[in-house]
Amino acid sequence: MTSDQQPARTMKVRCCIVGGGPAGMMLGYLLGRAGIDVVVLEKHADFFRDFRGDTVHPSTLEVMDELGLIDGFLKLPHQRLQKMDGLFGGTPVRVADLSRLKSKYPFIAFMPQWDFLNFLREAGRRFASLEVMMNTEAIDLIRRGETIAGVRAKTPDGIIAIEADLTIACDGRHSTVRERAGLGVEEIGAPMDVLWFRAGRRPDETESVFARVEPGKMMITFDRGDYWQCAYVIAKGQYNAVKARGLSALLDDVVRMAPILRSGIAEVKSFNDIKLLTVAINRLTRWTKPGLLCIGDAAHAMSPIGGVGVNLAVQDAVATANLLAEKLQHSCPSEHELDAIRRRREFPVKMTQRMQVIVQNNIISGALQGGDRPLKVPLVVRLITALPWLQGIPARLLALGVRPEHVHSRAAPES
Repeated sequence: MTSDQQPARTMKVRCCIVGGGPAGMMLGYLLGRAGIDVVVLEKHADFFRDFRGDTVHPSTLEVMDELGLIDGFLKLPHQRLQKMDGLFGGTPVRVADLSRLKSKYPFIAFMPQWDFLNFLREAGRRFASLEVMMNTEAIDLIRRGETIAGVRAKTPDGIIAIEADLTIACDGRHSTVRERAGLGVEEIGAPMDVLWFRAGRRPDETESVFARVEPGKMMITFDRGDYWQCAYVIAKGQYNAVKARGLSALLDDVVRMAPILRSGIAEVKSFNDIKLLTVAINRLTRWTKPGLLCIGDAAHAMSPIGGVGVNLAVQDAVATANLLAEKLQHSCPSEHELDAIRRRREFPVKMTQRMQVIVQNNIISGALQGGDRPLKVPLVVRLITALPWLQGIPARLLALGVRPEHVHSRAAPES
């Protein structure tokens, strides 16, 4: 370790959570609520980053309800989606109707992720045992033999050594903690990448079409109130080819697919206004080492299909608190006890990824191949559209997921 990496100070906590995304902030809130001495490290100075997942599904809304946070949460600006309509080769289809759910919150809330994370941080301030350290980036692990004993982190004031009985990696699909721990990743693959951008929206513009699929092209649009959030799907690795065609050619394709964007597309002035999201589906074969647990995207990267990433991360956090909070009152759980999280969550993760792969292989890959032949609506989509009662099945899988988690961890008495 070089002299500029020598820790300027040391702190000791029961649990150190690396990463202030949905998994990290929800788990920090739950452990702070349980009276566990916990610190959450977020490498940025704030949560304001564009093009992050901002779909809050009914499973997460139910968790917020169980925590007594739902009233304040739903006062934040958001839009609600119940029916998922699309155009498949020009044919109208409906793939899900959340209004058919027997759920207290039968809708998807579209909310900027930074609002969600800020809300959790503010709600957690009442827990003396919870600290959120912004501008603090984990750069290495502290080891005692085979055991992970905390992290070294970079702060504006220098390096800090954070000794922890348990370190939990919530630092995303490019997890530094996971990489430093040497945990192996199983790559499942995805045939596409996504271009994210915004187009302006006039107050009188409204449209229920959510997805559009044409030969060689696919696009998703979200009504975000004063703008349209757009996802233009391209074949894996074709971003440079798209750029070589030029911005005008791309935007012409966009407007042909979604004429409602015509007035607002001028807001996209260069490729700097477009964010490339490299799609990956993967998961760890092993989520733990002694003193270390990975959850959320650090354990399993999800495709943007269905917008389920935020909600899988929250479900991981709830399961982790349910299984570990009481044990953390006394010491670090054993690796077998930590592995209970994988045993609990691996089935929902694998099933969700399997469904994403089915959509990729049977719909997206075929659409992106293009060709002169008109697209045929897949049989399953035709059945769901023709038989409205079937629309509740994909709605349930999308909204609640496979084996949703509920809050069972106890709240410590507040002083």
